[in-house]
Amino acid sequence: MTILDYSNYNSLCVCGDIHGEFRTLMFNIKRLGIENSVIIVAGDCGIGFEKESHYTQLYNKLDKTLEATNNILLLVRGNHDDPTYFDGEKINFERMKCIPDYSVVLAANRKVLCIGGAVSIDRKHRRDSMWIDQLKNGKARPLYWENEAAVFNVQALNELRDMAIDTVVTHTCPSFSYPVSKAGIESWLLKDSELLGDLNAEREEMDKIYNQLIADNHPLRSWYYAHFHQSYTEFIDNISYSLLNIMEIKVV
Repeated sequence: MTILDYSNYNSLCVCGDIHGEFRTLMFNIKRLGIENSVIIVAGDCGIGFEKESHYTQLYNKLDKTLEATNNILLLVRGNHDDPTYFDGEKINFERMKCIPDYSVVLAANRKVLCIGGAVSIDRKHRRDSMWIDQLKNGKARPLYWENEAAVFNVQALNELRDMAIDTVVTHTCPSFSYPVSKAGIESWLLKDSELLGDLNAEREEMDKIYNQLIADNHPLRSWYYAHFHQSYTEFIDNISYSLLNIMEIKVV
């Protein structure tokens, strides 16, 4: 279990997909006056499309703003991120970290469980593009990772039984939270015969996570997620579910 203790921070924010646009994120942080905060990006950070050395250079550019605002940036794995970077070691700077699935963040009097991963609706297009790139250049720029999906990890959840988790940040969401239909992705479903089944299985994995948390009597109050490029908030069984749009930042 990875526990990130920022209990000395009294402010906590969650951000939707950023798709590698860290400069825009820094601009928004300054524009909104976000200071002295732990900021969790709920996946699709855009990590893994460049060489590993790129991220050290990136952090060196971001650190000035992060230090000036006294903010911490924690990155959760999305489907458009290379999972190997989210081991807690590859990107583990003082003020920016890629955190492993089932990490717990302590901040602003909250105990936040973070779980990444989802299924890419455009995965066939990304695979095909990599195949063509490989044929043309002998090497393919990474665009897709096979182990992208969220995983229900019973052992990890068992280790959290006494943590009293009150907040969850994931990339995708349980099946009962918005969106509950596949409207708008019909063209992708036609191109990928296995996509519908995998999308349903993804949401079922999230249901298992939710059910286990409830069965273990965690006092859930809030669930934040991204992935669907929309903004929506609803209450289900006294839990607030907040879908965050691209670059949308919400104070917890």
